[in-house]
Parts: sequence; structure tokens; C-alpha cells
Amino acid sequence: MLQQTRVGTVEPYWRRFLERLPTLRDLAAADEQTVLSLWSGLGYYRRARALKQAAQAIVERHAGEFPREREAALALPGVGPYTAGAVLSIAFDLPEPLVDGNVERVLSRVFALGGDRSQAAARRELWTLAAQLVPHGGGAADWNQALMELGATLCTPRTPRCGSCPWSRQCAARRLGKTAELPPARPRSEPVDVRLLLAWIVRGERLLLERRPAGGRMAGLWQPPTIERPGPGGRATGLFPSAWPFGARIETGALLGVVRHGITRHRIVAEVAQGRLRGPLPGRGAALEWIPRGRLADLGLTGMARKVLRAPFAAARTAARQAWVAP
Repeated sequence: MLQQTRVGTVEPYWRRFLERLPTLRDLAAADEQTVLSLWSGLGYYRRARALKQAAQAIVERHAGEFPREREAALALPGVGPYTAGAVLSIAFDLPEPLVDGNVERVLSRVFALGGDRSQAAARRELWTLAAQLVPHGGGAADWNQALMELGATLCTPRTPRCGSCPWSRQCAARRLGKTAELPPARPRSEPVDVRLLLAWIVRGERLLLERRPAGGRMAGLWQPPTIERPGPGGRATGLFPSAWPFGARIETGALLGVVRHGITRHRIVAEVAQGRLRGPLPGRGAALEWIPRGRLADLGLTGMARKVLRAPFAAARTAARQAWVAP
């Protein structure tokens, strides 16, 4: 969960996850929708699927115990050098290095390491240095956690607190006046603006949702029927029979509200409109389903779908249900 996600964001998810799936065997036996529902909102959902697959592999290959050899750990789904180093050192105090963004920043400054960290040679240099520094006679867990914490609390990207740093005297970047330059900033990708139209379609106490395709971003997660918004000047309402997923004939009416959402570099603005299904649901293979409201909490919903369900305008669903009931 902590891969590419801050501790403050992760903590409530972590607690909820462990309450529902307290052991590795529980996770291995859980169905995918349960895992995705507990993960929903954290993003990067391939991590959740890999976590379940890794649990299954550990039960099948390692008698339910996380392997203590680096190569065996790296063979697990979703486990790369950072995760392997973190688990083996922190859980078992084995002398394994780890390099995350915080460790990269600390080592780059202390040893004045330049170079493009997106390049393999520069990454190897960091990992080699981290392996040389990690204690081999015990204390690897404390060392790696302290190194990450140093980067998170003192050796921060901006305005590092060098006066409080235990390595301030040894820090080459501070001595050279290069703390602001190291590590070199990675080039940022230009943001991509995306405009979507979501249809809020109800039938009694059920909401029509679509399940995203098995491949691609947010695979297998659920959301209200969604299409890309017509370009500038396009209408937000009307009938778009060929554009909706699975060939569904959906008519949209009054705008209920707008939700903003971010996924990596994508800046999404989604209009949510009252909707009505014109005709029956498409045939077999069309992942459109009437979902009882009581089941929503157990579904793997996209982060945007959860925002829609929590949005203030969702209270308008009662009026929408009365005025736009599906035939």
C-alpha cells in the first residue's frame, strides 16, 4: 500500500484491510472483488491484484510463510527489489538494502551523487551504496527504517532541516551548497485534461453500474456508465446510442453535479447527469448490472465512483429516482 502512496493516506485503508483479512491465508482465499473493495480509493489497483496473487503463491509454494531468501521473494507477483528489501530487512532483520524516494534523496545528498536516477546505471549506483551501508551484524530493520524516516522528516525535497540532521557534518551536498540541486529533478510529464459524462440511472433501490474491461487502467472495477464528454461546444444532455459502453441506449437529462478526480497525470472533470436506460440491458457479455445499494460497499469501485457516491449532489438521487425511473 505504501508504494507511491503516503503513510497518512494508507493508514485507514491498512487498518480496514487487516480487520477484514487478518492473515495471509485469509487474503489468499478472498475473492478479488473483496480485495478491490478494500483497496478502492488507493489507486494503482494492479498492486491489490498482485498482493492477492502473492498471498496465493506463498500458501502454495512456501507453506504460508513469506520466504526469507531474496530470489524467492522477488519471484512473488508484484514484489520488486524495494518490497523484497523492505520485508526481508524490517520483518526478519536480514541485511537487505532498500531504496525508495526518501532513501534516494538522502544518499544523493550525503554522497553528492548526480546523474539521472531514471537511468539504470544511476539506479545501480544507489542500490550498491545502500547494500554497502546496511548493517550485516543485526540492526538492518532499524537502519532501513531510520534512513527512510530521515528522508521523510528532515532531508525533505524542499527546505531540508540540515541543522537537525545527524549527517549534516558528513553531507557533501551541504558542504558544496547543492542541497537544492540534489538529487536532480526528474522531468515532469505534462498534465492531461479529461472530460467525462457519467449517467446516474436508478431503478428502485438499485443503481446501474458498468464493470470496466479486464485489461487496462482500473480493470474490473465498477463505475456508473461513463463516456468521454463531447468536445467543446458539445451537449451534456441527449441520447448517444453508439457511445455508451456495450451498446447500451442511455439518455441523459439534468446535470446533478461535477466531480474532479486525478489519476497520475490525468486531471479528470466528470459531469454527473440524471440518466435513463432506453430499452433492455445489452445481452450476455455486457458488464452492465443493476446493483442494490446495500452491495455497493462490497464492490471494487473506482475512486471516482466513490467520490460520486459521497458527493453532496448524490442526495438528489431520490428526486432522480422519482423523475427518471428506468422503464
